[in-house]
Amino acid sequence: MDQTGLKAIIVAIETEKKYRLTKSQFEEVAASLKDLGAEFVREEFEVNDLYGGGILEEEKAVLRVRKVNNKTILTYKKNIRNHLGVKQHTEFETEVADSQAIEGIIGALGFRLGMVYEKRRQTWHLQGVEVLLDVLPFGLFMEIEGTLSQIGLIEMMLEIEAFEIEHNTYPKLTWELSEIIDGIPQARFER
Repeated sequence: MDQTGLKAIIVAIETEKKYRLTKSQFEEVAASLKDLGAEFVREEFEVNDLYGGGILEEEKAVLRVRKVNNKTILTYKKNIRNHLGVKQHTEFETEVADSQAIEGIIGALGFRLGMVYEKRRQTWHLQGVEVLLDVLPFGLFMEIEGTLSQIGLIEMMLEIEAFEIEHNTYPKLTWELSEIIDGIPQARFER
């Protein structure tokens, strides 16, 4: 707390650029990352449950419960509008110990499950920048997360300047391309 007795609030802003990839582009990027000496960090399977309602709808924000491996991560996201071709969000995120408990708390606060999507993600680090290769039930994507100049540098290094930029978020794509199950849009891999 400062001298006025108020806590300083730190706002996290995530900057990313997303690309829609063909199968051959996906394979090219993976090969290029290896050739450029990028560090392969991990590959994970995620289930993302998105909640809305109440103040979240008013603020055009979302609560996400992401289950990956044996972890559960609670995230609050709110888009920041810009015309730069990159996405920026206010984002707060924390790991929680019990996924059922956090889902119960979210429901008790009046928020409701609005969507579910699954994702397979490869995480790479190149020049200190995170490059993510994503497989979703409705397509292949890549995200580059960093500053605007870092994103531009990685684009040049990977020679992807002509790749198709995807302006929609995964939730928006899920809404448009998923199946409605029990009244909820769901994009899941076949089991």
